[in-house]
Amino acid sequence: MANHTLEGNRLEAIPRQAVSHHALINAVEGTLADFLTCQIAALDAVDPALGGFARTTRDLVMAGGKRIRPTFAYWGWRGAAGPAEQLEPVLPALGALELMHTFALVHDDLMDESDTRRGRPTAHRLFAAQHGAKFGGSAAILVGDLCLVWADQLLARTPLPAATLLEVRNRYDRMRVEAIAGQYLDVLGETDPGSWSVERALVVARHKTASYTVQWPLSFGLAMAGGDARIEEAYRRYGLAVGEAFQLRDDLLGVYGDPAVTGKPAADDLRTGKPTTLLMLAHQLATPEQRAELTTDLAGAVIPAEGSGELTALARRARLIAETGAPARIEEMIRARVAEGVAALADAPIRPDARAALIELATTATQRPA
Repeated sequence: MANHTLEGNRLEAIPRQAVSHHALINAVEGTLADFLTCQIAALDAVDPALGGFARTTRDLVMAGGKRIRPTFAYWGWRGAAGPAEQLEPVLPALGALELMHTFALVHDDLMDESDTRRGRPTAHRLFAAQHGAKFGGSAAILVGDLCLVWADQLLARTPLPAATLLEVRNRYDRMRVEAIAGQYLDVLGETDPGSWSVERALVVARHKTASYTVQWPLSFGLAMAGGDARIEEAYRRYGLAVGEAFQLRDDLLGVYGDPAVTGKPAADDLRTGKPTTLLMLAHQLATPEQRAELTTDLAGAVIPAEGSGELTALARRARLIAETGAPARIEEMIRARVAEGVAALADAPIRPDARAALIELATTATQRPA
């Protein structure tokens, strides 16, 4: 397909060589914007209320975010794609990953009863403000469902040979199943955190986050380039290691992150009692006295008004976890996994620019402030 000017925010000219991160994100977001405009118009024609529903869904999709899954998929593709391969044909597939991600976020926020995401009200809170909590929850489920359907539709528009697209779809389906499996285990863990362990928390991290954030997007991208068994194994090892490190950073940010930077409420994981690797490790390292305090139920705990000077139960719990040495141990685990991921790429037969980008991503994705 020849280079040409694109509409919206996409690249003015799709180059044959690797693109900058900024240009890639613009291209993906432009693809999403064009696609969503058509979907909104179709629903608007049925009923104005559906148009409003679709616009809210679009706003949630387009509300910033790191776009990390399309980024890993792009470099997974670029690592094996020939130098003459252009970006434009794979843009629908990259955009589909972001729609799937919005589905996962909206449902996750509803399950966690989170108030904000990316510094804005979550989907269920937005709709609850219109017609109450029950409506908010129901509408949020439908938002997530719609995003998943839209992801399928956009992926199907990827102009690749049928056999190639089928292989891409197989990996996409594996990614979705593993993400849902990980989410179920995450929810299950909250019902009986006392029976959880560091090992089981890492299983959740592997499925809920690592596989659908790094491992499968890389494999998904590789499939678009035709696949290669040697590259596949390197991507698998890199993806699991860096993906786990990504979730371990999330565990730390969920307790110690700045809400003004993360865009999410502080200490949500502590409030819900989510048995993250951080919390399970704190239990493992704690003294008997510390362990007894760590098992105190914090459900319903709130953060005091800013400037009140009050040390809340949540803040005390965060300080106690730090005293066990668990955060420092998590930092060590992150460093070890990043090193493991980078080492997996050393002998992989991928393009040098892709190797360099993935090495950089291993650090930026796991040392982020949000």
